[in-house]
Amino acid sequence: MRSVFFSVGICCLLLTACQNQNLEIPQNQVAQVLTEYGKENPETEAVIHTNKGDIHLRLFTETPLHRANFVRMIKAGHYKQGHFYRIIGSFMVQGGSEFEGKYRYLVPNEVSPERLHKYGALAMAHYDEGNPENNSSATEFYIVRGRRFLNEDLTDLAGKYPPEQLKIFETIGGAPNLDGKYTVFGEVTKGMDIIEKFSEVRTRGEDEPEQKIRFSLELK
Repeated sequence: MRSVFFSVGICCLLLTACQNQNLEIPQNQVAQVLTEYGKENPETEAVIHTNKGDIHLRLFTETPLHRANFVRMIKAGHYKQGHFYRIIGSFMVQGGSEFEGKYRYLVPNEVSPERLHKYGALAMAHYDEGNPENNSSATEFYIVRGRRFLNEDLTDLAGKYPPEQLKIFETIGGAPNLDGKYTVFGEVTKGMDIIEKFSEVRTRGEDEPEQKIRFSLELK
C-alpha cells in the first residue's frame, strides 16, 4: 500500500528562513489562528501555473482549517517557486516549495467520509510516524490520479463505501487506500490533462522526476 509523505529540505537561504519564522504557528494555536484567518480570507479558487498549462482548483469550505492554511501560504508567496518533486504515474503527483518541511506546525485532521480520494482530489500530505491523529503538513500537497476499480476490486470496497461512492471509483477512479488517513480539501476543476502529462515524465527510482517540474500558485 502506498503512502503519502513530505520530505525535509536540508538547507535554505537566510531570507527564506526569516519568512518561515514569521509564518510559523505554535501548535496549540493552529486551529484558532487558521479559523480567524479563514474568516478574513474567504477565497475558494486557485490556479497552479506550469510550463505545460494551468491547473484550476476549488477549495472546500467544509475543510475550513486546510482551506485557510492553503490560502495563507499562497498569499505569503510560499508557492511562488514551487515544484512537483514526487510523481507516481498511476497514483498521484506531490508538490510543495523549494524549502519544503520548514514549518513545524501541523494542520488538524479534517478527514471526512464524504470527501474521497477520487480522481482529481486535492489533499495534504503528512508523515505517518509519530502522527497518530493524521494531522497534515502545513505546505506539502498532492493531486490524485489513481485508477478505476472494476469487478472484484469493487467487491473488496463494497463494505466500506455506499453504492454512490463505489460508482465514483468505478467511473472516474481514485486512490481509496488513502481515505480516512489524509485530508482532502479541494479538487481540480480544470487541467487534469496537465496532471496526466506529468504522470508520464521519466523518474529516478520510483518517484523523483529527472527534471524539476516548476509551478507557481495564485488565488483567483
